[in-house]
Amino acid sequence: MASHRKPRTSVLTSPGSRRAAAGFTTAALASVTLLSQSADAAPSAPKPTIEEVKQKVDGLYRQAEVATQKYNAAKEHADHQRDTVDGLLNAAAKRAEKMNESRRELGMFASAQYRTGGMNPTAQLMLAKDPQQFVDRNHLMERLTGRQKQAVTDYQEQQAAATRQRAEATRSLEQLQTSQASLKESKRAVQDKLAEARQLLSRLTAQEKARLAELERQKEAAAKRKAEEEARRQQERERQQQQQDGGGSTGGQTGGGSTDGGSTGDSSTTKAEKALAFARAQIGKPYVWGATGPTSYDCSGLTQAAWKAAGVDLPRTTWDQVKVGQRVATSDLKPGDLVFFYDDISHVGMYIGGGKMIHAPHPGANVREESIYYMPIYGSVRPA
Repeated sequence: MASHRKPRTSVLTSPGSRRAAAGFTTAALASVTLLSQSADAAPSAPKPTIEEVKQKVDGLYRQAEVATQKYNAAKEHADHQRDTVDGLLNAAAKRAEKMNESRRELGMFASAQYRTGGMNPTAQLMLAKDPQQFVDRNHLMERLTGRQKQAVTDYQEQQAAATRQRAEATRSLEQLQTSQASLKESKRAVQDKLAEARQLLSRLTAQEKARLAELERQKEAAAKRKAEEEARRQQERERQQQQQDGGGSTGGQTGGGSTDGGSTGDSSTTKAEKALAFARAQIGKPYVWGATGPTSYDCSGLTQAAWKAAGVDLPRTTWDQVKVGQRVATSDLKPGDLVFFYDDISHVGMYIGGGKMIHAPHPGANVREESIYYMPIYGSVRPA
């Protein structure tokens, strides 16, 4: 039977329908493109200002200096532990030689007794798995001569001492491994901070770098003005003190201190002058973290080397150097004093007078003179 259903008409059969469909498709594609462009053009984080970059870089340098002090402490501990291990190993080797001498002497006794016939007690002692238990038998000790008894005692003492030294060397080696792991971790932390700072600076345009340099000059100029003001105040205080102490004296000396006190003061002054002369001779050498000279320094490496030239041994890190000598107020600073910076005591410089210091600033900079007011002061010490 023929179907009475009317055939469906395709929507795309007429030219008008095809144009409408094409228009719809074009609009849909345009919408997708616009959405895609909108997604790509989503707002990104705003570019940091030069001031923010400077603050970030300065912060990274500070963090690197903290990590550097941790590295210095770990290295110092690792070096000390390595010396301890070497000493223990040398002592163990000498102890082993003494133990072998005792063993040879016992062997001589055993050989002599064996030639006389039978398995003698000394030979039994040498062949026993546990010589201590064997020796503990009183009837054996009674059968040994006085010289043989002494030989056995020496052997036992050397054996016990060797065992103790081996155990101590093992513990020291474990501590050395821990120190080396800490050293490696601190080194990686320094490198990471410095790499991040370099990456930030490398993204700056020439104009931005010029602006950053200008900000640095402004900061240095402000610190210099403060140092000059402090120098003038200090000169005025010294002038007033001389008037009070000197009175109408026309002699070359002022004040009425004792001879001994003067000698002590002269000695301290001489040491400070030697330390300062050394520090001045290092001006222009590069800052390198972990360096103690002679071609490069970090901040505490420079102060340590300077005072060592004056015959005063300082610890390696800023955290230990701040504990040495006499604490002094900023207003009472004298040339040679050490000035420490930031709450974490991560930086140190040597005071030279007039509100200025010599210090190894940070990576990328050289040892130089600078105002002590360039950074927030934590405190100061007089090493000698």
